[in-house]
Amino acid sequence: MKTLFRHADLVTPGLEIRDGAMLICDDRIAGLYDASEEPPEADRIFDLSGMTLLPGFFDIHFHGRDNCDFSDASPEAIRTIARGKLSEGVTSFLVTTLTLGYDTITEICRSAARYAENPEFGRPLGLHLEGPFLNPEGAGAQNPAFLHEPEIAPVLEWNRIYPIRKVSFSPELRGGIAFARRLSEAGIMPSGAHSTADLSCFQKARIAGMKHLTHFCNVMTPLHHLHPGMVGGGLLADDVLVELIADGVHLTEEMLRVILRMKGPERIMLITDAMRASGMPEGTYTLGGLDVQVKGGRAALPSGRIAGSLLHFCDGLKRLRALHLLPDSELIRCAGSNQAKSLGIPGIGELKTGFHADFILADRDWTTCAVWCRGRLQYRIPGFSIREQQNPNPVKPTKTTKSTNPIKTTKPTRKGRLS
Repeated sequence: MKTLFRHADLVTPGLEIRDGAMLICDDRIAGLYDASEEPPEADRIFDLSGMTLLPGFFDIHFHGRDNCDFSDASPEAIRTIARGKLSEGVTSFLVTTLTLGYDTITEICRSAARYAENPEFGRPLGLHLEGPFLNPEGAGAQNPAFLHEPEIAPVLEWNRIYPIRKVSFSPELRGGIAFARRLSEAGIMPSGAHSTADLSCFQKARIAGMKHLTHFCNVMTPLHHLHPGMVGGGLLADDVLVELIADGVHLTEEMLRVILRMKGPERIMLITDAMRASGMPEGTYTLGGLDVQVKGGRAALPSGRIAGSLLHFCDGLKRLRALHLLPDSELIRCAGSNQAKSLGIPGIGELKTGFHADFILADRDWTTCAVWCRGRLQYRIPGFSIREQQNPNPVKPTKTTKSTNPIKTTKPTRKGRLS
């Protein structure tokens, strides 16, 4: 099944096409075309009337939404979260844990593996282990009852159940540098987090393979004119990517500007760090067994310490865009391409021939209107529709020999309005 989306503005890393077109074939992108090119024939044609096509977003660090948490350790919770994240434009994600006991993390891995066998919504691409290998002095909203010094053995055990893509840990803990090296050797990204590490420790961990910094600036040694700390090291290191929570709570606008100017578009990864109260009304919720009060756009422990965010991914991206520091084709790298390349995951984060047909239809303000994942429409805002053009030259089916491994195609929806 070939589907053509035409008269759209296409924005992808390194490229903007005005009044262009995109062809998808089943679950892959088959071509991009500018206004001077006549796109090929297709089975279905949709006129997007000047809207914008963006690559699907990849959130590598968040805990839940819609009153569900990955730490609930059930495929049903993951399903609810994945479905809700589509409304934010997130088509790919990492299942993110909290500082919990060994058995609970094991069950989270098993639940993620079960959901990934036949995911109904979104594209689960592995696990992000946040804790339990964190410094008690920088635990933040992590449960101190389960903190532990770094150990590679349980990580490798969990990795055999479900692929672990990154581990957030405190490199200053005993054995932290060796732990970073072992993770890197296993193909797992070490990420500095919840840390009191000084610049020297950061540099040693970076050389050992720590090329990510978790929710940059938050719960880590700050920049000081005599002691640059982990924040200073992260700003200076060209081979280190940093996670940003652009919710207006974790980082001020001025700090966002500093980071964007210092790091540039290829070393920034937008995340949400959202917890189960995302998408929910104000009230009391939990995070890793700790009570969290949600009020006035903040999620906090009774002590007042921030406990995750309520951020929707698309809103964070729009907040960065409103700074007007980067062209759209560079800013969009922060939403998925950087994450995918850094973690070694091919085929996502860009509108590019051969890539997965995971993309967003947005208005000119980048408000998510509809989302496709695996070439299928999986979300649209209530009341939104676009008309399908009548195709005078539909693609004629070709005769094929019987295959022992036929390619499955998506069943087309009814003609008329996109449903």
